[in-house]
Amino acid sequence: MKTIKAGVIGVGYLGKFHAQKYAGLEGVELVGVVDVNPVMAAQIGAECGCAAFTDYRELLPLVDAVSIVVPTSYHHQVALDCIEAGVDILLEKPMTTTLAEADDLIRRTDAKKLILQVGHLERFNPAVLAMEKFLTVPVFIESSRITTFKNRGADVDVVLDLMIHDIDIILSIVKSPLQSIQTAGAPVITETTDIANARLVFENGATANVTASRVARTNIRKMRIFQPGSYINVDFAGRKVMTIHLTDEIQANGAPKQNVEVASFPASDALKDEIGHFIERVRSRNEPLVSGRVGRNALDVALQVIDQIRRNQKLEVYQQVAAALKKR
Repeated sequence: MKTIKAGVIGVGYLGKFHAQKYAGLEGVELVGVVDVNPVMAAQIGAECGCAAFTDYRELLPLVDAVSIVVPTSYHHQVALDCIEAGVDILLEKPMTTTLAEADDLIRRTDAKKLILQVGHLERFNPAVLAMEKFLTVPVFIESSRITTFKNRGADVDVVLDLMIHDIDIILSIVKSPLQSIQTAGAPVITETTDIANARLVFENGATANVTASRVARTNIRKMRIFQPGSYINVDFAGRKVMTIHLTDEIQANGAPKQNVEVASFPASDALKDEIGHFIERVRSRNEPLVSGRVGRNALDVALQVIDQIRRNQKLEVYQQVAAALKKR
């Protein structure tokens, strides 16, 4: 088995974990890590036993594949240079800042027959993987992704920070084009939207009600999927899947009897599984589970949600939040 030479571009909070996973994978050599902060690059390089760089272009001739874990505004340019060097890419979510940038990366990786995987980590949650066998024809979906505030990720809208995970999952399970979007949202802590709701209606009649917030006192990551004769309750954080199936037996109250099954899963390393999947695709040259096109589709819906919230929300609200932040 050929050893895959890998690197990580950007070793801040999340990037350092990418480096650790590559360093521990069989059949993979972590050649180097990159960060504009030389102290950070040297520290993570020493911890993972690899070279450290401050210019990612010095790393590219040495590797077969990289994770790009830099701020989203730099995704497009860094990925372009990786493509030019013939390097396969695991690109953290959100894929890019615009659809034009995403389409450009897809076109260029296709032309060079390179692997482009987008880092939607929740796809590798064991509960998400397990629910797939219970899916039939989803008709109504409720999802809630609610967290306490963290500075990490707060440089982008909550839709790109959190909601995009659920948008991606919903698009993967509803096999129909999106017909319409209705939204609501507001800034509370930052100058961007911090709490948002989107109602997604699909051409086949399926509807999804999606809520994301980073201004809560507790953390909730759940999804309920209703379909003819059954529904599925997925607890992402607790790694549990509850399935409720209606039987032909009628109870005294006139309702069908329910068969309830609960499956729990031990703690897993979703990031390790995601990177392992990427390396396997680098070897096999098969399309990743979350390909560039899949990441682009989630980004498309997320940007539509953001745009509609901005158009519906009075500009004065955002200006008031900005003014309050400046007084701190």
